[in-house]
Amino acid sequence: MQQAAAKDRVERKIISISTKRQLTIPQKYYAMLGFDNEAECVLQSEGLLIRPVRAASVGEFSEQILSDLIAQGYNCGVHIHRFNFARRKS
Repeated sequence: MQQAAAKDRVERKIISISTKRQLTIPQKYYAMLGFDNEAECVLQSEGLLIRPVRAASVGEFSEQILSDLIAQGYNCGVHIHRFNFARRKS
């Protein structure tokens, strides 16, 4: 139980933003989280989530794009179902 608590521990660090809107990820966090040369930036209601980019298969990425289109109001739910069916067949 103590190990789970350590895993869920939140660390906070104030970092500066340059005049070019750039920020530096602290080395400790960079190494712990496995960052490489890209980061994913997600806009959330409470702020930005910055996390390492994980390699996704082409299929996962395509499905994410279709899901994003639906979230933006495009009516393509049927297309996702057809896409997933065709992807599994191939």
